[in-house]
Order: sequence, then C-alpha cells, then structure tokens
Amino acid sequence: MAEALARNEADNHPKVGALIRARRRQMHLTLQALGDRAQVSVGYLSQVERDHATPSLGTLAQIARALEVGIDYFISTPNTREALTREGGRPKFSIDGSSVVYERLGADFPGNVLSSFVMTVPPGYRSETVAHEGEEILYILEGEITQRLGDEDMIMSAGDSLHFRGNHPHAWSNHTDKPARLLWTGTLALFRSTAKPRLLPDDANTSGAKPARNANKKTAKSKEKH
Repeated sequence: MAEALARNEADNHPKVGALIRARRRQMHLTLQALGDRAQVSVGYLSQVERDHATPSLGTLAQIARALEVGIDYFISTPNTREALTREGGRPKFSIDGSSVVYERLGADFPGNVLSSFVMTVPPGYRSETVAHEGEEILYILEGEITQRLGDEDMIMSAGDSLHFRGNHPHAWSNHTDKPARLLWTGTLALFRSTAKPRLLPDDANTSGAKPARNANKKTAKSKEKH
C-alpha cells in the first residue's frame, strides 16, 4: 500500500528530465553547452532529459549549478496553499523609483514558466521601449493605455486584450488622467525568488503595469504616431 501510494504521488510530479530540458531551453543552452557547464557527457545528459537515465544526487547538483538553480528546483513540489491567492490578501510592490506597482498572482514551483500580475498604471506614466524573448498577454481591467508595437500605436480600453511575441519592440503609456488597471501574464521571468522588489504598505493605492500591446479594436480611437 505504501509503495503504491508513493508511486502514485511520484506520477503526479514533473519528471526530472523534463524540468532540466525546460530550464535549458529557457536559458537558450544546447545540450553540448549544458554538458560542458555541468561536466556531464552530452550522451548521458540526453538520456537524463528523456528520463532514460536517473542521475545521482551529485550529478543532479552539477546540472543544477550549470542551470543556475538550486537542487530543490528538481525535487520540490508546488504548495497548493501558496498557489491560491485571495482578493485583498496579495502584497503590492514596485521597483525602486518606479510609480508602477505589481500585485503578484503567479506562484513559484519547479518548471513554471509563467508570471502574472494585476497592476495599476498611474496617469501620465510612460514605459521604455523593450524587446525580449517569450510571449505576453495583456487584458485591460479598468481605464485605458496606449500600446505601441513596432511603429504602430493602439489605444486599449477595458475589456481589450492582446497576445504577442516579446521580440517585437514595444512600449506603453497611460495617456489619460486616471489610473489604468491591467492583468499581465507572460513567459518573461519577473520578480521570481531571486528578485528583490520593494514591498509597499497595505494602503498603497496604485498598482503596477507591464508591457502591453494591442488591440485590433475597430471601435478604438484609431492609431496615433509619436
């Protein structure tokens, strides 16, 4: 009975090989590059990634160091209590010097690739133009923002959404005199366990925003150019 229980529990956890492969691809490393970093042969590493071989704890530690994670990345499991967040119970934080405040929705667990935040962008805020790997989804909860994608400006209002690749230059701003509230989700690793965001007091009344993009909304005020 105990063995069967342990086996069923293990079946629900991500395989070590899949976690290694996901992290390696996230870092844009080839098998050869990871093997060189970890001092493990490419052939053996390939077998590990396909779960055809089980590494020793020592070898797993070498791979973890090469992937810049702790060994618990491969052996810890999501905590349901940490995964569930409640309205009004999520801490709000910002980057030092920024007026954008982030309310985190996502949880950290081995192999996760998504980040998600509810944010409020203050009136007049403008972001820098950025481009990066990965995807982003933006959904406007309240207010409006102007989203630039390439050389096109789009006005996004409450209910509008945008799903885009981050490798296109993009920027966004709140062109109105009222805060805009957004839901941002993406594969960009933001404010995970190694980050040091600045926690805000409970009475903070602004929330942070994230890169947006958008909407081919026919009724939207048509595109503008900076």
